[in-house]
Amino acid sequence: MKGFTTRIVHSDRQDSIEHGSLHKPVHATVAYGYEDARDLAAVFQGTQPGYTYGRQVNPTVEALQSKISGMENGLQTVCFGTGMAAIGTMLFALLRNGDHFVSSAFLFGNTNSLFNSFAAHGVDVSFVDATSVDAVAQAINERTRLVFVETIANPRTQVSDLAGVGRLCRERGLVYVVDNTMTSPYLFQPAAVDASLVVNSLTKYIGGHGNALGGAITEMGRFDWSTFSNIYDTYQTGAPEKWGITQIKKKGLRDFGAALGPEAAHHIAVGAETLALRMERQCATAMAMASYLESHDKVKRVYYPGLPSHPQHGRAEALFRHPGALFSFELTAEVDIWAFMNRLEVVVKSSNLGDNRTLAIPVAHTIYFEMGPERRASMGIDDSLIRISVGIEDTDDLLSDLQQALEG
Repeated sequence: MKGFTTRIVHSDRQDSIEHGSLHKPVHATVAYGYEDARDLAAVFQGTQPGYTYGRQVNPTVEALQSKISGMENGLQTVCFGTGMAAIGTMLFALLRNGDHFVSSAFLFGNTNSLFNSFAAHGVDVSFVDATSVDAVAQAINERTRLVFVETIANPRTQVSDLAGVGRLCRERGLVYVVDNTMTSPYLFQPAAVDASLVVNSLTKYIGGHGNALGGAITEMGRFDWSTFSNIYDTYQTGAPEKWGITQIKKKGLRDFGAALGPEAAHHIAVGAETLALRMERQCATAMAMASYLESHDKVKRVYYPGLPSHPQHGRAEALFRHPGALFSFELTAEVDIWAFMNRLEVVVKSSNLGDNRTLAIPVAHTIYFEMGPERRASMGIDDSLIRISVGIEDTDDLLSDLQQALEG
C-alpha cells in the first residue's frame, strides 16, 4: 500500500473501525464520559490516551488528521474549522508582541488581511516578492521568527522560490511555513524543500466537492523547536520536534476555539480519496484552457505556470507533478468583462476554488476589492483579470464555453 491513493483510501483501516465500517464513523459528540474520575484526570494531564472535549479532540477529526499527515509525509496534523482558522491559530500560538515574520506579497486576499490585522496588534510583517530568495533574505531581522509562503499564488500564479527559501530558513534557524493549498499534497510535497509546517485549506482540492469547510497544519518534524524561544514551559515535554504542533493544538486550538466539526471532517475525508484522480483531470484541462486563451486575440495575457511564457515555468516543472488547476487571464480593452462573464454557460460565476465544478470570478471587483486600487496595482491585479478554477467537466465542453463567450 505504497501508492498515494491507496494509502488515502485505506488509511482509516490501519486502526480498528467501529462495527467493521470502511469509513471512520461520524462521532457527533462534544463530551466524553469516564467510569473512573482518575482516568478523566489522567487524560487531561496527558499521562493516558483518551478524549477530553470536542473543541480539541474528536475520533472522526483524528482519523482525518492521520490521513492528512500520511498525505504530506508529516509527523502530526491538527485540523481547524477553516483554512484561515488554521493560519490564524498557528500565528496566535507561535508569535508574541514584538515578533516579526516575512511573508510573500502575492497572497490570498484573506490571508493578506489577517496578516495586516496581526501587524495592528504588535506582530510585524514584511511583504516581499517570494519568487526571489534574496528579497526574503533582505527582509529578515533580529526579531524574525518565521517565513510564510504559498506554493502558487492566487490569482496571478507566481511560484515562490520554495527550495531557496527553505535553505535560507534552515541556515537562519527560522520556522518555514508553506501553504500547500494551491498544489495539494498530490502535486507537491513541501517536505522536499524542508518546510517546518505545512498549511492546507481542506475546503479546496483535498475536500474537493465544495461541501465542507476545513483547514490543517501539519508538523513535518524538521525544525528544532528547542531553539524557538516562544515555546511555553508547559509544552517543552517529550520530543522537541513536536513542541510546536503541541503548542498550536493545546494553546492555539484550545484558546482560539476554531475547531473542525466531525460532519465536515467526514465529508473532507471521503472527498480526499479521489484527490489524485481529480487533480490529474483538472490539471490537464487547465493546460488546455490556458493554451487556448493564450492564442486568442481577445485575451491580453494568461497566467498559468504550465505555459512556457510564465516567468516561473521552469521552477514549476522542477517542483510540481503538474502546474495546478487554477489560472487567470486579462481581457483586451475592447472586451467588456461583464458581458464575457455573463455569456458563460458551463463555467459557474462563483467564488471558491478546488471544486468539481469550474468556477470563474472577476478578481479586482470581488475578492480583492477591499484592498483598493493601489494595493491591487502593486500585486498586478488588473481590472479585467478573471480567475478560473478548473473542475472535472469534459474538456471540450469547457473550451466551447470559452469560445462562445469570447466570440459573443
